[in-house]
Amino acid sequence: MTEASDPSLSVIVNERRQLTNLAYRLLGSLAEAEDVVQETYTRWYAMSPAQREAIESPGAWLTRVAGRICLDVLGSARARRERYVGQWLPEPLPDPAEWPADPADRITLDESVNMAFLVVLESMTPAQRVAFILHDVFRYSFTEVAEIAGRTPAACRQLATAARRRLRTATVPAARQAGLVKDFKLAWEAMDIDALIGLLDPDATAITDGGGLAAAMPYPVEGGERIARFLVEITGHARDLTILERMVNGRPGLVTEQGGVVMAVMAFDVEGERIKHIWSVRNPDKLRPWTEHPVGGSQ
Repeated sequence: MTEASDPSLSVIVNERRQLTNLAYRLLGSLAEAEDVVQETYTRWYAMSPAQREAIESPGAWLTRVAGRICLDVLGSARARRERYVGQWLPEPLPDPAEWPADPADRITLDESVNMAFLVVLESMTPAQRVAFILHDVFRYSFTEVAEIAGRTPAACRQLATAARRRLRTATVPAARQAGLVKDFKLAWEAMDIDALIGLLDPDATAITDGGGLAAAMPYPVEGGERIARFLVEITGHARDLTILERMVNGRPGLVTEQGGVVMAVMAFDVEGERIKHIWSVRNPDKLRPWTEHPVGGSQ
């Protein structure tokens, strides 16, 4: 297929990154986002040339279709995640410079993809999530959102408002989070329980996603002291463990390697001057962008 045989091809191809960005934010899964984009293009080319030519705005058509597919996926996701082994977390993304993907497939990293944001999105209904992401992140009007969600503009406005209430607007500056994460790394490497406890909020929570494919706690570890002792314990059993500072979903995080192999990607949420949440993804199916291109570099 070339632009000569299909003049709209360049427009369609240029929409790919937008669609991938939208689908990832809605689903929290890069693999599912890629499937949605593929299905969207399949539906586009399933139409006859005359039908495609009759579409005034191919980009808007693609977005509507991708949004509706995402709604269907979200509708079945809850049932699938009830069968998921252990805790489910969104797929973590590396810094673009360390991502081997085609630039058209890379996710734009901003505050709407940090792990804390995505975890809160998971608690929303599919309709709330779609209305909020399309309107507040991608700036679609509620009339346009209504076409995708199959609801009235007024209903979509209410959904977005309800979703907005669930999100904390305050974000700790990246530099301050980087400092806390660095101190956490050093304390962890030193197996200094007291230092770790001092960096963790007393009510901190740590969640690990192994998906049944990697060792992981089946339930959250709660309390700063329990988390600190747990980390020191697992480090004592791990040989050749290397802890690296890396950007995870656009925020300072950590990557652990063993024998040069990425074992886990860790994202953090900071409140005040302490770490409130730790999300550790160990499911190898969710670490493709990290394992296909080793993170390497300084520790």
